Amino acid sequence: MTWVGLAIALAGALGYALGAALQQYEAVAQGATLKLVKRPRWWIGGVIGFTGASLHAVALSFAPLVVVQPISVATLVFAVPLAAFMYGRKPYKAEIFGSVAVAVGLLWLMLLVPQQHVTPRLGTPAALVFLAVIGVVVLITQVAARRVEGANKALLLSVGAGAVTASVSTFVRVVGGGLEGDLSRLLHWFTLAVPVLLICAVVLLQKSYAVGYFGIAYAGVQVIDPITSVLAGAILLGEPLPTSPSTAVPAIIAAALTVGGTITLGRLAPDHSKDRPAPVAASPEPSPLPATSDLR
Repeated sequence: MTWVGLAIALAGALGYALGAALQQYEAVAQGATLKLVKRPRWWIGGVIGFTGASLHAVALSFAPLVVVQPISVATLVFAVPLAAFMYGRKPYKAEIFGSVAVAVGLLWLMLLVPQQHVTPRLGTPAALVFLAVIGVVVLITQVAARRVEGANKALLLSVGAGAVTASVSTFVRVVGGGLEGDLSRLLHWFTLAVPVLLICAVVLLQKSYAVGYFGIAYAGVQVIDPITSVLAGAILLGEPLPTSPSTAVPAIIAAALTVGGTITLGRLAPDHSKDRPAPVAASPEPSPLPATSDLR
């Protein structure tokens, strides 16, 4: 059943990456406002992304968080080129390097986590504490993001979005993985929490995309989401974490790759303009920041 979950998760992650690229394209042009609901491309991206997220939810019913979450990370290498294509340009070399570094580093970290199926069980007190912690993270990142601009702003907003996305994955894992054939278990406030958290995640994602730094915004979400999910799985659901000393050095190397890739993405010039982006065939190639001219 684990391999079934992995296959479904991969299909869902690819859909999520395409949907994210489409929505970011519109969020940059329109801003993270209600104007987005008038844009057909934004809705198409939303439908594709929602389909991917739904497949991800199905995958969590077949496999634990520590197995499913790393799969979504690998799609970072697809999401960044897709976003570049939307602007009618080739991906920068630094974009490819950064996204691959983040994907490989985080995937490596996640693979160090033992794969062991544990039926998820979560009590209401623990769930409320978890939501409170997520709320504090979102509040801090939102306040801090108001004081900075550019890549730092995109990264801070993506941290909050990733934390909320992780809470969605956690509750979906608890609801779906805990059914065990008994549909009556769906009648719980955990089930109602999922769509509410999902809406919050979508809003926060659009805010991070609208800054214009898609690479770092998407990477930030892809880093925070699985790490937070794995921690939630270990702390709240009893899913195992690596305890062997032999995993320490690989974990440090993997973390260094992830951090280095994220920094590289953060140094890139943004894809944005004050006006709506031109059609793909007519879009001029945006000029990179001076600091990144040697990376192209």
